[in-house]
Amino acid sequence: MVGGGIIGLAVAWRLARRGVDVTVYDPVSLAASAGGAGGAWWVAAGMLAPGGESVYEKPALAALLAESARRWPGFARELTADTGHDLGYDDAGTLSVALTADDVAEASRAWRRQRLTPTVLRDLEPALSPRIRAGVHAPADHQVDPRRVVAALRATGVPVVPQHVDDLGRLDADRVIVAAGMGAAALTGLPVRPVKGQLLRLRGEPGLLRHVISGYVDGRHVYLVPRADGDIVVGATQEERTDHTVTAGGVLDLLRAAVDLVPALAELELAETLVGHRPATPDNAPLLGWLDARTVVAAGHHRNGVLLAPLTADLVADLVVSGEAHPLLAAFDPGRFTCN
Repeated sequence: MVGGGIIGLAVAWRLARRGVDVTVYDPVSLAASAGGAGGAWWVAAGMLAPGGESVYEKPALAALLAESARRWPGFARELTADTGHDLGYDDAGTLSVALTADDVAEASRAWRRQRLTPTVLRDLEPALSPRIRAGVHAPADHQVDPRRVVAALRATGVPVVPQHVDDLGRLDADRVIVAAGMGAAALTGLPVRPVKGQLLRLRGEPGLLRHVISGYVDGRHVYLVPRADGDIVVGATQEERTDHTVTAGGVLDLLRAAVDLVPALAELELAETLVGHRPATPDNAPLLGWLDARTVVAAGHHRNGVLLAPLTADLVADLVVSGEAHPLLAAFDPGRFTCN
């Protein structure tokens, strides 16, 4: 297994539970991640919301997202039972809200639930601004803390070798799985590109927010994800860039939108400014399946890596053990970018 992020480790754990001898190669340790050297999972908010943008997704991808969300509760229970780790799994649900009339019009393209009044929204989430125009409650859209999930997966006993792999041919293995995020491009030749995202982490006391907030503010989409320890993740920009620079404009846009939605956030400590790169493909759908007779790819998950971890782990483990591909994988075959 090449890649020790949430996808690679989840696949390795599932394989190990089936009796497969598996080793993960990844140069980044958890300690290095804490120093800012982590992969996309270190920065990810961990929203498990398959329907949030499904209006824009292809049907095959929407089905994949929905099925993986359905598997998350069981995945979380099993991983916690195996390791004793709290994953920060929270099923309070998500509130999608809009600040202005134009924002309501934009958000309504994605809303498929009963619209709630500002009064009802503030009963559910008292910290919301009284300026909120409308919103919906998505009780099935949950969240998890990706940092805790990776720590738990690292505690399952699957060997992790702190080594960079730049040539798959040098690995002494009958099967190789590439789950290396942005590194998959160089290893496989497949078109995986970085999509930059800037995020913030605010430090507060537990209880300020009860739900994940997905908000539309003067044309900008922002999300607020409360952690059990009181931190709130604010994200995220989406930029077709490769640099790791935290920009003043990015921080300003995120903070302004966040405070417009929840004014009390202005009093919190700005604890972290973060940059990550989502591994995206030309059609923004993942690469799942055989690349050749020896190599399986599980990469290119874009902004859905955390959400798709349970299903990716199950389907890729099935593929490696049985050799047979589940019908859900058909639309995500890596060959769609290698065939003329």
